[in-house]
Amino acid sequence: MPKFAVKKGDTVKVIAGDDKNKEGKVLRVLPKDSLVIVEGVRVVKKAVKPNDKNKEGGFIGKEKPIHISNIKKVEG
Repeated sequence: MPKFAVKKGDTVKVIAGDDKNKEGKVLRVLPKDSLVIVEGVRVVKKAVKPNDKNKEGGFIGKEKPIHISNIKKVEG
């Protein structure tokens, strides 16, 4: 399994893609697929049905993974 310079909790900057120049905290690293999930980056709307937790249903924002080559660790 490859090792990466970023870990959960690190602050990173997106250097490529639709969310270029956005910064956020790493929520999860998926080393098997070379992906990371960054807070506030690549957010998509997901429709949810009403259930016990969410009585009304509707749309929620959810972060999708971004490839590790499209981010850069921010120092400091």
